[in-house]
Amino acid sequence: MNWIKRNLWFVCGGAVALLLMLGAGYYTWTRLDRNAKAREELNAAYEELKRLNNLNPHPGDGKKVDNIKLARQQQAELRAFLEKAAGRIERIAPIPDLGTNLTRAEYASALRLTVAQLQRDATNNSVVLPPNYSFSFEAQRQRAFEVANLTGLATQLGEVKAICDILNRAKINSLLSIRRERVSQEDNAGPPTDYLNVPSETNELAVLTPYEISFQSFGAELAAVMAGFANSPHGILVRSVNVRPAAIGPILDPSGFAVTPQPFTQPYFQPQPRPGMDPRLARGPGEMSESEQFRQRYGTGPGGGSSADAFRQRYGTGGGKDSLMSRYQQPVAPPPVAPVAAPPTGAAPRGGLQPMLDERQLDVTIVVRIVKLLPRN
Repeated sequence: MNWIKRNLWFVCGGAVALLLMLGAGYYTWTRLDRNAKAREELNAAYEELKRLNNLNPHPGDGKKVDNIKLARQQQAELRAFLEKAAGRIERIAPIPDLGTNLTRAEYASALRLTVAQLQRDATNNSVVLPPNYSFSFEAQRQRAFEVANLTGLATQLGEVKAICDILNRAKINSLLSIRRERVSQEDNAGPPTDYLNVPSETNELAVLTPYEISFQSFGAELAAVMAGFANSPHGILVRSVNVRPAAIGPILDPSGFAVTPQPFTQPYFQPQPRPGMDPRLARGPGEMSESEQFRQRYGTGPGGGSSADAFRQRYGTGGGKDSLMSRYQQPVAPPPVAPVAAPPTGAAPRGGLQPMLDERQLDVTIVVRIVKLLPRN
């Protein structure tokens, strides 16, 4: 105790130093985790810097070349282009265009009138439709006053009309089907041929609504359809086109009845033998032997007689004047005409000009997307 009293300042200083050392140790121990995390962040930043330096194009050194600044300028140019393009894409008006105030009765009336108008336009442009076709709205026509999601259905009705207007102006041969996305409850009970299993796509700029169109036409009408989509003031993007030769089958006339095409055959005349005429000479060219055809062509009888004998044998007349006059008083049958047979498959063409283009009707399936721009903030 005396030593502590004599060295009180020394003892106090040692106690303070010990406390400081303990505090420093505790501080160091609690900061080890933070130090490890800082080291990881530093290594990650170094790796990112290394990656940026190895990029092509290089971000730039900030003095001579500043690619980050150039990227920002290009981003501004892209925004200006989007603003300009948005002004050129016209909105497809829903049918009817009444917004959220649309009622089921108004939609039912608009649907009936629009379908009737599309059918009339198809008839005026010689476009064959399936019987009583509803343009993918069969479920809504059956349950017009029970439909849900009136806004979505009105939008689709306007888009289908815009597509059909292009098809009618192109004067396609026949429209097979139009398929759309299901947007209402009654669509689940509708015909499967009216719907697609592909939903709409939404990105930062617009909503892309899919449609699939199947029709029959020739190459000129298909080109007119593609030109109509390209020149449309609305945003219609063609995603895929599938073309194949049309299958041979029954054709639907505008009244909806199936008409089966009949093959064309050239008429064939079979002369009837008269009294006293050799029956063999009344047969067609395909039923006579080569010797009989030779005698018939060059006027020799069966036994090698003269042409006069062959004349009397063929037309059943005698050698006198009266028999010759009676021959001209009777109706003369025209010479037999052989049917025109189709050339065998793979046979080489014979003489004359050969067709350079023998176009057949095509089955065409086109998948399009309707672009609906989102409102910009």
